[in-house]
Amino acid sequence: MRLRTVLATATAGLAAATCLTAAGPATAQESNACSPSVSIDRFSDALDKTTYEGTFVGNFSALAVDRDGSLAALSDRSSLFSLDARTLAPKSVVPLADENGTALDSEGLVIDRDGTRLITSETEPSIRRYSADGRILDRLPVPSSLLVTPAGRAVSNGTFEGLTLLPGGHTLLASMEYALSGDRSTIVRFQTWERHGKSWQLGAQYAYPVDAGLGVPEVQATPDGRLLVLERGFTSGVGNTVRLYLADPRRATDTSGIENLTGQDGVRLIKKALLTDIASCPTLGATAKQPQPNPLLDNIEGMTITGSGKGRLKVLLVSDDNQNAVQTTRFYYLRVRV
Repeated sequence: MRLRTVLATATAGLAAATCLTAAGPATAQESNACSPSVSIDRFSDALDKTTYEGTFVGNFSALAVDRDGSLAALSDRSSLFSLDARTLAPKSVVPLADENGTALDSEGLVIDRDGTRLITSETEPSIRRYSADGRILDRLPVPSSLLVTPAGRAVSNGTFEGLTLLPGGHTLLASMEYALSGDRSTIVRFQTWERHGKSWQLGAQYAYPVDAGLGVPEVQATPDGRLLVLERGFTSGVGNTVRLYLADPRRATDTSGIENLTGQDGVRLIKKALLTDIASCPTLGATAKQPQPNPLLDNIEGMTITGSGKGRLKVLLVSDDNQNAVQTTRFYYLRVRV
């Protein structure tokens, strides 16, 4: 997404009332700590301002591990790249389009168990299923309230940014980036779909409490059914704010029948706990092309879990450079305790 400028104060929302117990401290052997729960191994700018077969490599909005172990990287300019998981070298690129051949504002990505690609477009918003070679297979239903105004109550450029498949493969979850008109500005909706044979039907909807001034660019399910949630904002002249939360939707209220979410009694929001603010990570020698609280930071938008075991996750993040000279396509390799 081409991030809109928002005011993101350093302390807003960190003491939210809806919180859950954070992960325990990292072991003494872990280096490059960002927080007691998160450390960063390294970063890579190898793909910054490069091209592959005539296509600009960047604008990355989502990541996923493909069935063959390669890395799928989705550009919000209607391209899906396959990258070597070790070197990040592009192996192929597939163009994407809607039913009329129009380019997508492609933001969220899931690779299903049969190899099909579930991809969101933020324009309407929409979720389509594509074959590996980019053919549209079908399209999922979307609640009318989540459509962009005037068809619905969503703001333009603030809809389906994150997409993830919950453990077991039967529930798909998409995260809205910003609040609906009529909802409190610090509540965003997470919509689910349930698998029925070869089709997906609308499921429950949940309310997530986002920090003031931030939006949700990505969400990923953990092996135990919780969620890693990225929150992000940008302040001109200051730089990006990017925070990683652990969230638990399992006891949250189904809000699909609630027109306006204003913090009313009886609505249990998704609980969350701060894992780290990326600004707290060591710089690792990174440089920034514009002011940043930490030169490691950029417009981080994509995330995938690349490995897990014994309460620890390997998490890969990527920034969306918006094909902008003062932004960087950067990959971040994290270790996360949950």
